[in-house]
Amino acid sequence: MSSDLAAVSRRAIVKSILGLAVLAGTTSLTPVGFAAPAPGTPFSFDGLTAKMRDLASRPYAPGAAKLPDFLANLSYDAYQKIQPRNDRALDLGGAGIGYKVEPFHLGWLFKEPVVLYDVKDATATEITFTAADFNYHDSATADAIAKIDLPGVAGFRLDYPLNSPDKIDEVVAFLGASYFRALGRGNFYGLSARGIVINSWLAEPEEFPRFSSFYMTHDTPGQPLTVYATLEGPSVTGAFAMAFDPASADRQTTIVDVTARFFFRQDVTELGVAPLTSMFLYADNNRSQFDDFRPQVHDSNGLYMINAEGELAWRALNNPPSLGNSYFYQNNPKGFGLMQRDRSFEAYQDAGARYDLRPSVLVEPLHAWGEGNVRLIEAPAKLEAEDNIGAFWVPKTPFKAGDSAEFRYRLHWGDLLPDAKSPLAYVLDTRSGQGGVSGVENKETLRKFVIDFKGGVFNDPDFDTSKVDVVATISGGKVNFSAVSKLPGDGVVRLAIDAEIDSKDPVELRAYLVGGGKQLTETWLYQWRAA
Repeated sequence: MSSDLAAVSRRAIVKSILGLAVLAGTTSLTPVGFAAPAPGTPFSFDGLTAKMRDLASRPYAPGAAKLPDFLANLSYDAYQKIQPRNDRALDLGGAGIGYKVEPFHLGWLFKEPVVLYDVKDATATEITFTAADFNYHDSATADAIAKIDLPGVAGFRLDYPLNSPDKIDEVVAFLGASYFRALGRGNFYGLSARGIVINSWLAEPEEFPRFSSFYMTHDTPGQPLTVYATLEGPSVTGAFAMAFDPASADRQTTIVDVTARFFFRQDVTELGVAPLTSMFLYADNNRSQFDDFRPQVHDSNGLYMINAEGELAWRALNNPPSLGNSYFYQNNPKGFGLMQRDRSFEAYQDAGARYDLRPSVLVEPLHAWGEGNVRLIEAPAKLEAEDNIGAFWVPKTPFKAGDSAEFRYRLHWGDLLPDAKSPLAYVLDTRSGQGGVSGVENKETLRKFVIDFKGGVFNDPDFDTSKVDVVATISGGKVNFSAVSKLPGDGVVRLAIDAEIDSKDPVELRAYLVGGGKQLTETWLYQWRAA
């Protein structure tokens, strides 16, 4: 196993906790409330579910043990030197190339332990880790660790031959609260998923339930690996089953099938299901705000949605001057996700971060979710280490104490490029700036929005754009002008809109192209805010 895979990048760690100071504020060293199974206890998902249902009937009781000071006060550099020993990874296949588990050490920002269990023949046995499972690469830390028993681990990662059949790569990592992130074939880590979101960016404080224990099943050749987890928080408990099916030579994406069962201790104002967290700093729509040699910096550049009728919508992301909130009503959605559409290195020019290789994630419900909203959060960000984008499903009816709920969905991690065979052209790029005619003085209230569509009927080199009509609406403003033109290159058509906006309130824009009595493009959505 290559040593570079053992390291967690500074940016990956910092991104997972910025804005989440509550993660570093607790000193509990024991799983909250949940009683660990005795050695050799029979294990099943239904049995785990029953235990979490029972736990929800009792008050939340965080532990009181404190992390040793030398671990709690580790610097980033000292923490980064602590690496799991590849030769001591837990082999879930039992022989050679297959799934392997490697722990993350406690310390620095990661102060809460999780407990891992090995499930074999339907029996759960706790996996214990010692200092012998790590290389410390720092004598002071090694000497201090030698004087204590290792007080658990902060999380873990699953390794698998993702990119080559004879080389182990990292596939998924769990570290911090209910956060986890996965990779498709050839990807770099980017956005994260979460087990649940409670009251994010509302009037009351956000709650961060955490995965407190994990159960590792054994590898069956050619089959997904299922990891079970318990979730605990002041307002909710949960039981999760997550089946990981890594990308392969014939499929670029890694697929995770999730079953999430929730039991509510308290009323919850807003529950976020299948949450995704990402970063958008700037792109063509707001590049003028950043003095940087790179053309774009983001992990994701759009929210993609598929409603029950099959309408495809693309909400271009923004880094607004103030907190942005958008709710998109859906009834039994077919999918939503945060996408990184531009896969060219030239779009980013970052040889280290490789934003062109960050994965997209699509959430696909596996049963009818009913009515609700896809919520998009866009928070102001000045640094690329800040995860300022959130997207998740909000059920129409809030949950009360004593309620329970189950959600099943599939997460697709990978490049997720638009379907080349789709009859609809997709949104390739979004730009904005001062409206009106170039080279003359224009009204300050005039804004220009330029949307490039690619593919679909526009792949026909003889397609006549004069036969295309524009459907464009704007709240809090007026569309003064719109024009459609074909660009040089393969199948790209540009829509330019001049909108008069004399409002300090958020303005919602919506546009698509039609021709021959049918829609020709995805529906483009955007929210503009005055500085």
